[in-house]
Amino acid sequence: MADKQWHWQGPGTAWKGIGIYHVTLVMSSREPLLGELVIPDNDPTQARVELTDLGFKVKACVDEIPKRHKEVKKIKLRMMPDHVHVILYVTQSMEVSIKIVARGLWQGVKKVGRDYSASFGTTSISPNNIRDNERCQSGEDIVDRKQLCDPLFSQMPFIRPMSRRKQLQAMIRYVEMNPQRLATKHLMPGFFRVQHNIEIAGREYSGVGNIALLQAEQYRPVHVRRTMVEAAEHGEIQPLRDYMNSCVIASRHGTVMVSPFISPKEKEVMAVLLKEKLPFIYLADNGFREYYKPQDSLFDAVAEGRVLILSPWEHDAEKKHISRADCVALNTMAEEICKGESMKE
Repeated sequence: MADKQWHWQGPGTAWKGIGIYHVTLVMSSREPLLGELVIPDNDPTQARVELTDLGFKVKACVDEIPKRHKEVKKIKLRMMPDHVHVILYVTQSMEVSIKIVARGLWQGVKKVGRDYSASFGTTSISPNNIRDNERCQSGEDIVDRKQLCDPLFSQMPFIRPMSRRKQLQAMIRYVEMNPQRLATKHLMPGFFRVQHNIEIAGREYSGVGNIALLQAEQYRPVHVRRTMVEAAEHGEIQPLRDYMNSCVIASRHGTVMVSPFISPKEKEVMAVLLKEKLPFIYLADNGFREYYKPQDSLFDAVAEGRVLILSPWEHDAEKKHISRADCVALNTMAEEICKGESMKE
């Protein structure tokens, strides 16, 4: 898509103004009632989601949005077994906000969910839900009846406005790749399971990826100092170049690199490690939600056991940016891990 085709949000225009929004709707129970993941020949690249009756009805609710709101176009829809991604383009300012549009979608799918729960005749409903709905319809345990009859979609959709051109293509790719990622997680569940209470040098971490990387013989931090960058900006390039090259060369010889990879130059080192399929430990500034999936650049490396992602903190859904204090703390942790005070026996 040409960039000129899109209008991007400016200050004060979010929610009611022209813009592009990523809306995510998640089933409360996270049960795969919207569709079945099919993986032909165990090849994740061929994975697809075959919709259930409920899935088709939820899809129809999403398809209604442009009909009810003429200012809204649907750019991309991806139905997953337990959640829905839709990218919407608001082509002109609306009297109502995109939040009202999402709330209307939410009300529609909640009604569909209630009707579906009441029927519970399909094989997609879990045995526990079948028993609960039977009790609900028969009137048993009247005190708990409201709880048992709660909609399948009790969570308000999550809305993310996009304000930069690059975000659109990245989000479209993310949405399109969802079945492949889920298939990869199904075929290789061990590396994607969040592991807790990993103690290293007196700290506790949670982690995703290959825990065996904590048994390496040698570690080395990747920490590009500001002084090296400033020197390079003034023409003294060689020290920075030598340092970055030394990190890659050490990794090629079996040293496991450890870093939060925060600065642009550190990210360049990580990009080479990923390209050459070299192992490393990545320290994240946020913890892991229950259904965590690594970012695009790390996903395949985690699946292949080449990366371990560690975080000492709980997941914070409100966190948007890394603080300087976090940067300092993470670099300190990388140094601790590299001193050999890890999980080595």
